[in-house]
Amino acid sequence: MKVCFLGAGAMGTLMIERLVGEHDVVVFNRTKARAAAALDAGARWAATPREAAAGAQVVISMVRDDEASRSVWLDADDGAVCGLGAGALAIESSTVTPGHASVLDQAVRLAGARFIDAPVVGSTPQARAGALVFLAGGSADDIATARPLLELMGADVLRAGDVGEGSALKLIVNALFASQVALVGELLGAAGAGDAVRAERFLELLSSLPVMSPAAAVAGRMILARDHAPRFPIELVVKDLRYASSLGDVPLVQAVRERFVQARERGWGREHITAVGKLSSE
Repeated sequence: MKVCFLGAGAMGTLMIERLVGEHDVVVFNRTKARAAAALDAGARWAATPREAAAGAQVVISMVRDDEASRSVWLDADDGAVCGLGAGALAIESSTVTPGHASVLDQAVRLAGARFIDAPVVGSTPQARAGALVFLAGGSADDIATARPLLELMGADVLRAGDVGEGSALKLIVNALFASQVALVGELLGAAGAGDAVRAERFLELLSSLPVMSPAAAVAGRMILARDHAPRFPIELVVKDLRYASSLGDVPLVQAVRERFVQARERGWGREHITAVGKLSSE
């Protein structure tokens, strides 16, 4: 079927590459040069989101934030909603606020189409391997329709609830992960006190205990190895924690966000989330 994909960044390109062998994929990206890898993989180019969405049975977005999502979907002249056909399925896979997901749902339904929010758990390694987990919000029927397509890009599709609840759960996931990474980095820095061997021994022992999650253990090893090659950049962590703060009274999340803001202000915004550990090791 014809699939429209909006956003050919690091994550979007890897997702597109898993779709092109099975479907006719049309892609839009704000900068065409950044879509080169997706086009080389077999996707076709569209000059606007509206043009990309025209005639598509499914439209997927993977962009940076609410603002970018609003631009590709809701632009009055060239937004994808303007190109949606009756009965088409719109899927927002970006990390956005639940409120924005609800706005998209209303606009898509006014156009006679269907909508789910289905952000992903995982970063570029998981996208490359087809191991993402989609957290879907929407009707059971619409999610069932999307499932075969999403499973080309991921290992599982979990229904979080109604529209907006996929986005809410994704913000909780990212806040929980970021909190663990910041705390592991702080504690290893304090306990190690410049003794790398001691820090590595502590991490190895912690990793065998139930108090340490597998994700935190991996992050700890990356911190000690100083492996901060960008996968989940700190600048996006800061954005996601700001969005998570909109969920309610979350003072701990706000404190963790301040830690990542400090890392961003040190010039590490484009580095991986684990670069926050450098604050405790300097």
